[in-house]
Amino acid sequence: MPVFGRYQQDFLKGRRFGTRSRDLKPWMLALLILFILTVMAVTIGLLVHFLDSGEKTEYYHGSFKISHLQINSHSRQNNTYQLKDLREISENLVDNVFADSTLQEHYIKNQVIRLTPEEDGVKADVIMVFQFPSDEQRMIIQKKIHSILNQKIRNTRALSINASSLQVNAMSSSTGKLTIHACCGKRNVPLIVNRIMSGDLAAKAAWPWQASLQSNNIHQCGATLISNTWLVTAAHCFKYNANPRQWTVSFGTTINPPLMKRNVKRIIVHERYHSPAKEYDIAVVQFSPRVTFTDDIRRVCLPEVSASFQPNSTVYITGFGALYSGGDSQNELREARLQLISDDVCKQPHVYGSDIKFGMFCAGYLEGIYDACRGDSGGPLVIKDLKDTWYLIGIVSWGDNCGQKNKPGVYTKVTYFRKWIASKTGL
Repeated sequence: MPVFGRYQQDFLKGRRFGTRSRDLKPWMLALLILFILTVMAVTIGLLVHFLDSGEKTEYYHGSFKISHLQINSHSRQNNTYQLKDLREISENLVDNVFADSTLQEHYIKNQVIRLTPEEDGVKADVIMVFQFPSDEQRMIIQKKIHSILNQKIRNTRALSINASSLQVNAMSSSTGKLTIHACCGKRNVPLIVNRIMSGDLAAKAAWPWQASLQSNNIHQCGATLISNTWLVTAAHCFKYNANPRQWTVSFGTTINPPLMKRNVKRIIVHERYHSPAKEYDIAVVQFSPRVTFTDDIRRVCLPEVSASFQPNSTVYITGFGALYSGGDSQNELREARLQLISDDVCKQPHVYGSDIKFGMFCAGYLEGIYDACRGDSGGPLVIKDLKDTWYLIGIVSWGDNCGQKNKPGVYTKVTYFRKWIASKTGL
């Protein structure tokens, strides 16, 4: 008989570690078992009680109508807003409502997930996140949230809100998390970025919209996730091969192993792109099956057609490209902080002159050093607003070598092609 089996047998007979004891009578054995079961039940009950008495994250969906307001990007009237600005104002409003309320200790954050233009106004849908003790009743909390919002928004001067339109409903934890994740342009990693060339590595989940486009499982280009099935990239990536069956896309901060991989279903290159010309260097890629948004995989926001960005603004690029001109692509994602360069500067004869056409712009530094390189093509150039929401404003397109003096990177201007993207993807 195996040693373990013998140990079990001797233990039940009252023999342990060579020490003899009298056999237990049946009623004593039954009493001992009952005692053990009682202790176990009490212990489990106490554990459940203490674990359950902690705080739980609760999600609530609120909606309200902002009256006497129009969405018109070209007007400068006080009652007219861009969607991006209105989202920021609405989120700040909800922050202020709960920061000065009886729920301030429980309030975590809010996120406007949708702004819908309606007759004489805009409907705002917002997800509010709280932490409450688990024994709090959700219906009571829901009524309290509604009451506080109703009272505060009547007196706000920031926006004219129709209080009678206000609705608040509890959401399940899973639905709340998925809804928050589905919102564009959000990341959960602190921003500490220096350069791509010279090799600064990106932290896990730092740039959740970054993708790698691979032909025959070899990295060729970067791409940016703009929905759960669509990417945007550069048209020149498909100059030699536009057969979707020979392409795959992977996500994550390493190419091998990938965090997730998908098959390419469709490649749509801009109809007016013709190599070797550099104009219209944009394409969209559909993949299958769709991805589920998490902290590691999330879509970036697309800017409005009318959005403009000032020269010298800080922007960021990411990619798996080479660390020097003529080098090989890298397995790990790298990142760089750049500055937008005005067209006046970029079109100077000693920079790029007349090579800078419509739908292009420059970013980087005239002294060189920090730049995109081979293998970064098609990847994102992004900017963040005051609410830490990230927007895709450029696509890595072309440049003379990598990090060369007076030869910064040239990017496809997303706002210029915003309507084209919408016509192909519905986004």
